[in-house]
Amino acid sequence: MATEPLGNISTSTQPKGRPDHYWDALVTGDRLVSAGMTITDAHLVNWAGLTGDLVSLHLDETYAAQTQFGQRIAHGPLTLSLALGLMTQTGYFSHVMAWLGLDNVRALSPVFIGDTIHVEATVSTARESSKPGVGIWSLDYAVHKQDGTQVMSFTSSFMIERN
Repeated sequence: MATEPLGNISTSTQPKGRPDHYWDALVTGDRLVSAGMTITDAHLVNWAGLTGDLVSLHLDETYAAQTQFGQRIAHGPLTLSLALGLMTQTGYFSHVMAWLGLDNVRALSPVFIGDTIHVEATVSTARESSKPGVGIWSLDYAVHKQDGTQVMSFTSSFMIERN
């Protein structure tokens, strides 16, 4: 007995995964938006243990309560690293050949435990490289928390394989 296909269910045998984008997938002016991530105590404690950044402002509730922030705040480099990581989840970075660095890093507002951050990035440069099969992207990152406050900005550049 033959069966009929079910509505819009794909009968393809090809697995579906993360998009496979190369350098030519983005042009100057394109904007990417990441998913969000809620900052937890575990993020601060694990980052401190991993990096040795054991500053009281991040780990000592009693000390932090006496500061201008009134509570513990996330490490700036932790926020930056999470922003880079969140952007990789968009699928546009599967063909990175090299990370070229950061410019103009600014911590603009504190990130607290319980804040949810996300990234909006604009391609400021999409150019061919002098190396064959390679292009360069520079992206201007703006990290925001749930209330819309921008907490960090920076530019990050990547060498990307061309298709």
